[in-house]
Amino acid sequence: MEFGSIEREIDVDAAPEIVYEVVSRPEHLRQWWPDDADYELVPGTPGQIVFGMHGDGPSIVGFEVVDAQPPHTFSFRWTQAPGVAAEHGNSLLVTFELRPSGAGTRLKMTETGFREMGWNAAVLEQQYNEHVHGWSFFLPRLAPYAESVSISR
Repeated sequence: MEFGSIEREIDVDAAPEIVYEVVSRPEHLRQWWPDDADYELVPGTPGQIVFGMHGDGPSIVGFEVVDAQPPHTFSFRWTQAPGVAAEHGNSLLVTFELRPSGAGTRLKMTETGFREMGWNAAVLEQQYNEHVHGWSFFLPRLAPYAESVSISR
């Protein structure tokens, strides 16, 4: 197995503008993915997301927006230590690409950077598999949430 990237595509019965909000804004992200999210939608500004607030203790990781082009593309780096600038080799890159599909949106999620982290083979495989499992759990929560959201301008 390559352990290089994870790709998923899902169809969402909501307009790209709504889906973009759901994958990019902290208040929406925390409804389907992390327990908490604190970041600005400004590329290069450090933030953080939190998992496991209701378990044995929270896991806090860095989160930094890389690209924000509504309603087409949103990408971020994550998994670096909180407060550390995200860069190639210390974080993973997630990109959401959105395109209209009928009355809804086709969302493609890609996560890359596993090999660049410098992990030994066992850690690489474990981290990759954890992320595969995580996206398999969390992405199916995105569509029903997005379908319940309305945005006003």
